[in-house]
Amino acid sequence: MKKFLIIANWKLNGDFNFINKNINLIKKIDNSLNFCKLAIAPPYVYIDYIHNYLKNTSINLVAQNVDINEKGSFTGEISINMLKDIGVKYVIIGHSERRINHYENNNFIAKKFILTKKKGLIPILCIGETKEEKKQNITEKICINQINSILKICEVKIFYNTIIAYEPIWAIGSRKIADINEIEKTISFIKKYISSINQKISKSIVFQYGGSVNKDNINNLFQIKNINGLLVGKASLTIENFISLVKKAEKNIRLLRS
Repeated sequence: MKKFLIIANWKLNGDFNFINKNINLIKKIDNSLNFCKLAIAPPYVYIDYIHNYLKNTSINLVAQNVDINEKGSFTGEISINMLKDIGVKYVIIGHSERRINHYENNNFIAKKFILTKKKGLIPILCIGETKEEKKQNITEKICINQINSILKICEVKIFYNTIIAYEPIWAIGSRKIADINEIEKTISFIKKYISSINQKISKSIVFQYGGSVNKDNINNLFQIKNINGLLVGKASLTIENFISLVKKAEKNIRLLRS
């Protein structure tokens, strides 16, 4: 059975002082885990530095973004080959902050997803609805459209052994997770949809939840049957709180699997 994957997404935060102060604490908690697995998504400029810290650990590196081009005159961009070269395993694709702040549409995100998969890295596809879309009761439609943008270009096998992170856009940064029943309903719907195309592929996908996850609400998330991991943002920046979150996750998974 796969371990429960917890990803710390630091976004545009952190510096050498933050890393030097906290990375050994993360390594220490990682050594005590049997049911959970950790991964860190730092800003680009610190990936190689952290990679050296994480040698001989099971903690993986995550890139927060990638360009659709492999090389060329694209000032300021980072290619999938560069990420692979410095030890990255996972790439976050389609985060709502990229969709909103950088105007990335489903088509563009699909290209990133496919390139990441073809180059042997694991994409973390973020999908979810806005507050207005939630009010219109079209959450499922929005999520399926985001998945279908990839299926229009590639066969469903492209999703084999990938990650889908359901992140309601309105919940991110709100300090409030979505309703537990709504999360389970949405993830179950997505899983069932992919299963209707190919059951084997659906079973291989890791389904995560993200959106204001913290140490105080994490226990509630384990009422949901279909999640295999968490994408943690702000709560990962205070390491003591993040470690508390990880310990609670480990305890919950142990109880569920005993």
